[in-house]
Amino acid sequence: MRRRGPQASRWRTWVGFEPHGHGSEPWGWRRRFFESGEVRLALLSLLAERPMHGYELMKEMERRSGGMYQASAGTVYPNLQQLEDEGLVRVEVSEDGKRVYSITDEGRKALKVEAPGVERIWSRASAWDDWRDAFSPGGTEVMGPLMRIARAAFRAAARGDTAQVERVREVLRKAGEQLEKMAPEGAKSAGDEVD
Repeated sequence: MRRRGPQASRWRTWVGFEPHGHGSEPWGWRRRFFESGEVRLALLSLLAERPMHGYELMKEMERRSGGMYQASAGTVYPNLQQLEDEGLVRVEVSEDGKRVYSITDEGRKALKVEAPGVERIWSRASAWDDWRDAFSPGGTEVMGPLMRIARAAFRAAARGDTAQVERVREVLRKAGEQLEKMAPEGAKSAGDEVD
């Protein structure tokens, strides 16, 4: 039996997952970082901050996702060309021969209209950044033991009363505190304080 209540989606916000489309992956993971039309919004929003050339844009997209998304030239340059064709960006060739893109007034207007979509993109990027450590060599080494702990916690909570659920939460809270002490300073993520 699947239980849904007021807290059913609360965990998603703690770990940065969001519901999306009929093709969603287990645990809310996405097959692709960007949905249709979002690359162009991301590029526009980055160019609203400062003019950049294509490689800088690719690196900035990678940085903002904590390395979880790596833009390819085959994705970025066709979108930049489309934005240029639509008059939303302009391109100038720098002294070193690089094509530097900057946003136009029309681009700023379009970006303002799409502000909620842009916020969603960078919120998702931040959530992916929070989870980047899970895919590091050390993170993958602890995945098996972590899953065994999660399975044991689920079983103990599902088969117990309210008091047992609270004991399970307390054990997990203490384990989390001990692990946080082992993490380097400043390595906390946005949802770390949530019980």
